[in-house]
Amino acid sequence: MRSLEEHLVNEDARLIMLLTPPFDKTPKDPGYIKGYLPGVRENGAQYTHAALWAVLATALRGDGDRAFELYQMLNPLTHARTPEEVATYKVEPYVVAADVYTAKGQLGRGGWTWYTGSASWMYRVGLEGILGFRKRGDKLFIEPRAPASWPEYTIEYRYGKSLYVIVVRNDGDGEGEALEVTIDGRVSLGAGIPLVDDGERHEVRVRSVILSPFAAKGSG
Repeated sequence: MRSLEEHLVNEDARLIMLLTPPFDKTPKDPGYIKGYLPGVRENGAQYTHAALWAVLATALRGDGDRAFELYQMLNPLTHARTPEEVATYKVEPYVVAADVYTAKGQLGRGGWTWYTGSASWMYRVGLEGILGFRKRGDKLFIEPRAPASWPEYTIEYRYGKSLYVIVVRNDGDGEGEALEVTIDGRVSLGAGIPLVDDGERHEVRVRSVILSPFAAKGSG
């Protein structure tokens, strides 16, 4: 992953490229991708939904801090914070761009916006990959990978007519981790959070406790 970042992550421009260098004067034809100008769309630019898979992989490796840094690179709001950034980005900052150019003279310019594939992957990677929200059948599983600097975050999830308010708190400061889950004030002993469509509001508390090395290994 580190080797991938060295080649494909442009920290200054805050872009994650699909590949580099772009196909241009290659002796063999790689297919339609070469039909794009170098540094545009898949041909050496940031192809956003593929870049999000790199964010997801980083989160699944357990590096929540770096995963969120990469995620924010793809966040369109962070490309339009100043008049200068707006002049560079040139597209709507409130929707996800499918691609961001790396072409000479166009570095950082947004491409195809309102592209549902990139938007849906950004939503999924943020919710499932970083916040750790995972639904399987009629159960929820919370596996937080948020940055260590976040003391707490809240997810509100509607299941039928019920509302689940899930508060995830990080109280740890060492190595290793464990989760303590309570549902409506009662400790959950089973795997997952059972979902019930009863029209009620349910309070879920997930306490992410990072154990010390001694507690994680056991001390005698």
